[in-house]
Amino acid sequence: MSAAEKEAKKRERLRVRQEVQLAAAVRRADPPMAAAWWVMLGARGLLPAAFSVVTGVLVAAVQHRASLAAPLAVVGVVFILMQVLGPLHTSLSANLGDRTAAWLYDELTGACAAVPGIGHLEDPELAKDLQVARDFDRGMTAPPLSTSLDFIAGGLMDMVAGLAQACVLFGFAWWAPPVLAGAWLATHWLLRESAVWKDRNTDEVRQAQRDADYAFRLAVDPPAAKEVRIFGLPDWVLERFLTSRRHLHRLQYDATRMRERSVLVSLAIVLAANGLVLWMLGSAALDHRLSLGALVAYASAVAGASMIAFGGLNWALDGAAAPVAAVARLKAAMSKAGTITERGHNPADGMPSQNIAFRDVTFAYPAAPGRPVLRNFSLEIPAGSSLAIVGQNGAGKTTLAKLLCRLYDPQSGAIEADGTDLRDLDLESWRRRVTAVFQDFTRFELTLRENVVPRQTADGRDPGALDDAVRVALHEAGATDLAGLDTPLAKGYAGGTDLS
Repeated sequence: MSAAEKEAKKRERLRVRQEVQLAAAVRRADPPMAAAWWVMLGARGLLPAAFSVVTGVLVAAVQHRASLAAPLAVVGVVFILMQVLGPLHTSLSANLGDRTAAWLYDELTGACAAVPGIGHLEDPELAKDLQVARDFDRGMTAPPLSTSLDFIAGGLMDMVAGLAQACVLFGFAWWAPPVLAGAWLATHWLLRESAVWKDRNTDEVRQAQRDADYAFRLAVDPPAAKEVRIFGLPDWVLERFLTSRRHLHRLQYDATRMRERSVLVSLAIVLAANGLVLWMLGSAALDHRLSLGALVAYASAVAGASMIAFGGLNWALDGAAAPVAAVARLKAAMSKAGTITERGHNPADGMPSQNIAFRDVTFAYPAAPGRPVLRNFSLEIPAGSSLAIVGQNGAGKTTLAKLLCRLYDPQSGAIEADGTDLRDLDLESWRRRVTAVFQDFTRFELTLRENVVPRQTADGRDPGALDDAVRVALHEAGATDLAGLDTPLAKGYAGGTDLS
């Protein structure tokens, strides 16, 4: 393997790291706000080191009876900035976290809706991954991004501040910063098993997340409220939710708990490094090789270097980055799982005028490729005729409708309209010729107008200008008296009806 190929592989490994994907998501969500967030983070990280230095200068001025005006003014400015930037950064983190969550919802919604088929939405494995992906704003295993981003900012700020404080010690001895910073950085490596929940994508963890989310929705979503209460299940639902959450937290604790040996080794290294640097500082001061002001600055820097230590950055960064990485994985996985073959662009206008025919069709769902729902199935339906297909649950009745609507394509055989394979027709053109009422139902909230006409149209037209088109469609469907444009499509609203 050439050097260029090795370098390319390294860049690719770095690109796919979930922490890098989180940083990219934050930047894409709101570039100006993300830039301000990073600038403020850097400023907060450098201010503690500056405070150590100016405090030393102030002590030296007192010792030498020099003017205190300038040192006191600088100390005051640095101190005020340290106090002010913290709350500002917290507010900025919350807003940026909300923006990032909204951007991730856009990405996830786009990934789900952009695929022409529905295989990606009915794949059990992808359903599990979807639960992980949505955790960036549901708080099942980590706080929402609006909260996590503040923890991440605090952890990164501590890291920058600790490294900057260690660099102050270059003024004392070249070896002091590497020794001190290296000791504190070693805690991240020695305690790495407690930093990141590496096995969070196992089947057991994902199942626990699904169980907790399912019980939560049973408790808070209106559709299940009637059954839960009629059958006396509130306590059962609550207990199931608590059991699932406790199991989830136990899995997280077992994976990230502190190991005694690692903690003791970390403690020994940190004590040795700090003891060495402080001992040399004390010796230099006693030998009058170090002034009082310099001693105060360097001693403050030694204490400040402890901000590098293993802490909140690790868990917060992992908790926020893992779902973001899952969103990226799902985009690629969904596009493959839900893909249907689009090989033709022939218009479907006027079809079918003769017949619809299933020709030796074999179809199995992607989740069970070895169990075909239909095998060598053939059927011809003349145009203008009506047909009822009856059978047991799971016999394939709904599957026939899905295939006819081209929500899936068969693995073998063909479905034809007037002798033309549906795969040779333009997909949108064919779907405009098909109407289906599936056994699954959806309750539409808000008004009829808000369900049919978006608040902002893609072509920039005024949504209100489309009202006449909606009224024409209602008239053609024989639904003129069923509901008005401002009728809420749910009985929970005043004057609403109940359409699904």
